[in-house]
Amino acid sequence: MAFVLLLGGGGFAAWKLEWFSGNGESVSFGKAPASATPDAGKPSPGAPSASPTPTGDPDVLLPTGPKSDFKQTAKLDDGTIIAKTRLAGAKSGFEGDVWVWTPKEYDEAKYEKSAFPVLIALPGGNGFPSNYWADRSLGLQKAISEGVQAGTSLPFIVVMPVLNPDSKYYYDGADIPGQPKMGTWIAEDVPAFTRANFRTYQSRDGWAFMGSSSGAFVGMKTVLQYPDRFKAVIASGGEIVPDSPLWKGHQAEMDANNPEKLAKKLIDGNGPEVYINFQVGTKETGKERMAKFQQQYGKGPVKMTIRDIQNGEHNGWHYVRGMKEGSLEWISKVLKGPKPQAG
Repeated sequence: MAFVLLLGGGGFAAWKLEWFSGNGESVSFGKAPASATPDAGKPSPGAPSASPTPTGDPDVLLPTGPKSDFKQTAKLDDGTIIAKTRLAGAKSGFEGDVWVWTPKEYDEAKYEKSAFPVLIALPGGNGFPSNYWADRSLGLQKAISEGVQAGTSLPFIVVMPVLNPDSKYYYDGADIPGQPKMGTWIAEDVPAFTRANFRTYQSRDGWAFMGSSSGAFVGMKTVLQYPDRFKAVIASGGEIVPDSPLWKGHQAEMDANNPEKLAKKLIDGNGPEVYINFQVGTKETGKERMAKFQQQYGKGPVKMTIRDIQNGEHNGWHYVRGMKEGSLEWISKVLKGPKPQAG
């Protein structure tokens, strides 16, 4: 069955009902090991844990718990699911929605003891109350799946939190004095939630950001601010310096969230290395500020590239195209992928 949407120009697009089948239902990520029995979860006294134990790589971290309650919001053609949960940030004190997608490889038996790299995807615009990267029509998750099949992308876990606490202001993904602690939400609460629910790497080699517009700024800023936790970012069509009106009267705190100053600090301290890949459409403005930033701070441990998206405009569809054309491959080369079990 399908329903039909009339498009401009007289064309028609059929949306399969299966895209929405199961929306609102509970979702559990990660299948139980094949050896699991109906009595799994009821261990006899002295029995070892039924959870798979990572072998070989001490960097692998199994889910720490507690598990979140996920509800499906979309289904992709390959059967993978985008799901939403509500997260009460333990450190920020902020409560907001988070969407998650895992690639089909995450449920494969050969990877049940492996960690997966995490890509935290941040939106532009209001960044509240939704995150547009959780909309399957932008094609982010499909681009990753196709890249995995082509050997040009790692199978990322994609985590998509709200960026702002309301739609009135933009908070620069920072802890602005007197405001909700959105910097702590992004840099601490969201990663802690991810570790609680998914098989991840403990080291920064399995953690990165991507974002567009205001989300690009926050992703880049956070990587520069916490290079011990995050390694890379794909920053599409974003600003270079903080510009929230809420910084008024808080110059020192704003400077502590300024990528120019953060990059200089990394350069002066000789690392650790971070990787920044700017994306910019040839039909949008902003390349000049990216090029200036690269010229001034793209040195030493701050590795920087700029990708032009031909005929690209300031929107998510074109930024995903840029990722398919090379940025996904770029970020996959600097991060750590899952390792299948031998045999």
